[in-house]
Amino acid sequence: MNTIVGTYECKVDAKGRLLLPAPLKKQLASSLQDGFVLKRSVFQPCLELYPMAEWTILMNKVNKLNRFVKKNNDFIRRFTAGVKVVEIDALGRLLVPKDLVVFASISKDIVLSSAVNIVEIWDKELYEKSIDDATIDFADLAEDVMGNVNDDDNGLS
Repeated sequence: MNTIVGTYECKVDAKGRLLLPAPLKKQLASSLQDGFVLKRSVFQPCLELYPMAEWTILMNKVNKLNRFVKKNNDFIRRFTAGVKVVEIDALGRLLVPKDLVVFASISKDIVLSSAVNIVEIWDKELYEKSIDDATIDFADLAEDVMGNVNDDDNGLS
């Protein structure tokens, strides 16, 4: 698994194309040939860009679900709704399909934000609102999520 690092602001043109910032394009270089999957986020009004290798790992997990269980079948249908295979062209541009632009309320200014092994694509205003959300105390969230992780190998605990 490759870890992607950084948050980048850029613009999307009227056709839905965005130019990947050079540092991000460099991090994704090993995935350029295989392509990417672009999908709706489950929890946020943003898009998720998966390098094909990461998408394959995720789909292998999803494919283990028993499709004779209605809840599983409904999940698979909704999880893969709007999924698109996309490529980054020679100029480093990514075309975001219109239905996904509408889903994420993408206008002109966007934020590309790393999320471990994928990139989230946000409308800039929505991204800033999600980061500044006063209803979530980040210190409490960090403690709840990471407080019980005990990894003696790197000094974090």
